[in-house]
Amino acid sequence: MASVGECPAPVPVKDKKLLEVKLGELPSWILMRDFSPSGIFGAFQRGYYRYYNKYINVKKGSISGITMVLACYVLFSYSFSYKHLKHERLRKYH
Repeated sequence: MASVGECPAPVPVKDKKLLEVKLGELPSWILMRDFSPSGIFGAFQRGYYRYYNKYINVKKGSISGITMVLACYVLFSYSFSYKHLKHERLRKYH
């Protein structure tokens, strides 16, 4: 048990969350991530379940969970079609 003046044992960099990583530790933290296909799939799966349990699978749900998904869809589709829309915007109709 640590006394009042002692610091707790340091947490290894690989066990820290992204928001807990200091700027100097960021490159080593990124290199310790799992970039294999199964690791990337697992990260997406954890994100999906976290989102689902926080916004969709609740007792008193609202439209906010679905609204966020639709807003992301609109932003991504706009960003993919921006080049075409920009070209159409500059065309003169006369």
